[in-house]
Amino acid sequence: MSGETLRRGSAWVLASGVAAIAAIVSYSHIYDLGRAYGGSLLAARLLPLSVDLLILVGELMLLHESDARGRRFRPGWALVVSGIAATMAANVTFGAQFGAVGAVIWGWPAYSFILVAYGMVAMVKRGGKPQAGEFPSPVANSVETAAEVSLRATLAAGNPWKVNQLQEQFSLTRAEATKLRTRVLAGSNGHAPEDIEEP
Repeated sequence: MSGETLRRGSAWVLASGVAAIAAIVSYSHIYDLGRAYGGSLLAARLLPLSVDLLILVGELMLLHESDARGRRFRPGWALVVSGIAATMAANVTFGAQFGAVGAVIWGWPAYSFILVAYGMVAMVKRGGKPQAGEFPSPVANSVETAAEVSLRATLAAGNPWKVNQLQEQFSLTRAEATKLRTRVLAGSNGHAPEDIEEP
């Protein structure tokens, strides 16, 4: 087992432990609030899940929908932000009945849960990125990724796709094909290729 694998494994175990503790405490606070404000037993038990799981689902959506263009997936962000606001509000409200100190103390589990959930998703994201000199995964998750994989393969063979070939094969716009070819070829030799605009 490599040192990197051991570090990542240890981080996952510790993060999972913190997340589990924080989730349990946060769950009990939201459950108590649900019961105190007229919720039935079943509704109060389900209410915390609708809050805390919202954050995890949103972060997993962001992880799944992120792509090489760095675009932000707005529905995923809406879920994450809404979940964070709801769980913080519920836990601080629970603690506020014990004063300002109570609000800080009992708001902490929600805060730690949010940080740990974000950190775990970030670890997955970072672990999925190709290292220097590696080709992207052959399992393409977008048209541009498929085009990049193909372009790198033709580059390795000594005859990289031209801009118009990328356009035709992958239905890219000329701007997209040009940008992709510039980036890939520049990364292979340290400078932008002179023939980038050639068909």
